Amino acid sequence: MTWARRIGTNGVADAAAAVVVALTIGYAIVDPPGPSSPWPAWSAWPVAAIVSLPIAFRRRRPRAMLVLACATATAATLSGAVAAGMIWLTFVPTVLALYLVAATASATWSVSGLVACALAATGAILLFYDQVLPGLPPPATPSELPPYWPVEIGAVCVFLVAGWGVGSVVKWKRETTARLVRHLSEAAVADERRRIARELHDVIGHSMSLIAVKATVANHVADERPQEVRAALAVIERTSRGALTEIQRVLGLLRSDGDLAETHVPVPGVADLPELADHARSAGVEVELTVHEEAALPPAVAVSVYRIVQQALTNVITHAGPTRCSVTVAIDGRAAAIEVTDDGPRRGRPPRAGRGGGHGLIGMRERVKMYGGTFDADFRPEGGFRVTARLPYDDQTDALP
Repeated sequence: MTWARRIGTNGVADAAAAVVVALTIGYAIVDPPGPSSPWPAWSAWPVAAIVSLPIAFRRRRPRAMLVLACATATAATLSGAVAAGMIWLTFVPTVLALYLVAATASATWSVSGLVACALAATGAILLFYDQVLPGLPPPATPSELPPYWPVEIGAVCVFLVAGWGVGSVVKWKRETTARLVRHLSEAAVADERRRIARELHDVIGHSMSLIAVKATVANHVADERPQEVRAALAVIERTSRGALTEIQRVLGLLRSDGDLAETHVPVPGVADLPELADHARSAGVEVELTVHEEAALPPAVAVSVYRIVQQALTNVITHAGPTRCSVTVAIDGRAAAIEVTDDGPRRGRPPRAGRGGGHGLIGMRERVKMYGGTFDADFRPEGGFRVTARLPYDDQTDALP
């Protein structure tokens, strides 16, 4: 409907432009600055209408209307049905049609049209001044600007080049805008894929690490302590169910093209950190959780805080094993500060975040980077590993990363 309305509006504008140009050309033929046309005075209006007609239909068939406009202007010039001294005005419809060709057609077509129209106009004006003008009676009142063929040819060529140039610039701008829109669309798709991959990595990595630890425990104590096996299986069941729920929530984005905040499953946040600490404790990590919350976090920042703590605890479970871990989250209304430290020995040194890092550290750094915050992960001089992050935010921070 919008497209049809635009076409209709442009059609009315083109019809109005054709009428204005036709009246201008007709008036110039009736009262020219140079000798009058040998044709009857009434013929000026049909000639002007025929010459201007391509303007009204140039959007439907730009190239055909360019050929028609140039042909009618050339024929009118050669036949002497134009205004001596104002022949350039007869080629105005050609200029308008050439503009649209340059804005819509290929460069080959537009350049060819420019050259062909310029040659046709030049040849027609030269023949007019050589063959037609000498046979016309002189004007009753001499004009201050007598007909002069270089001026006519120069004016026509300048207008043709200007119309072609403006049309070419419009086409370049449209193509540049289209490329930019396509690039932004592809970048948005890539960002969405990375966001979903990051969510899946955090959910699956944490859950599978916990499940692997509890499954190992259950396997080792299956014969001696069956009650611990049942406890481990309970943790595995609870963890796997929670992981499946979160995976369904994340994968639901692929079907609905929505946002994490729009899904029906609750989005994890600061309030879920105690449960996260309990999961780590069940894997043998002694977790000390401290949360100083002076202001409510926007959902976007709350999810990022949860994911950063989750991935940090996953690294502790995976690389340090049973150990002591301290998690501190401080929220002051302007930023959320996170610090996770552990004292355990390394069972495999995780790569440093500043050197690229593994997927876990990269994911945490990417989350912090989206808010323009700071992130650091490194071995402590006194032993163990420390992760620190600071996420600044304001009231406008509402996009989930």
